[in-house]
Amino acid sequence: MISEEMLDRYRVEGALLRVVRDENRENDVRGYVVAWDETSVLIRKRSRRLVKLDRRYVYQPYSEPRAVPAGLGTDAIGSGEPGDAE
Repeated sequence: MISEEMLDRYRVEGALLRVVRDENRENDVRGYVVAWDETSVLIRKRSRRLVKLDRRYVYQPYSEPRAVPAGLGTDAIGSGEPGDAE
C-alpha cells in the first residue's frame, strides 16, 4: 500500500502517475493525485474525470518504466470481498 507521504509528495509536485491495476497495460490509469483516505485514492485523469482507486494498487510516476510486482495479476484486488461469488 502506498504511504501517506508518497501520496502527498505526488500531489504537491503535481506528478503524472501511472496506476498499475493488473498485468494488462491497457488497464493502467494515468492521472494526478487529488485526495485519499485509509483505503482509496482519488485520481484526476487528463480528461478531468475523477476515478476512485484502491490504495493497494501500484502508484508510480509515468516517466518511470512500467513495473508490475510479482503476483499482482493473480491476486486481484477486490477478490474476497463480501458478496463475491466463490
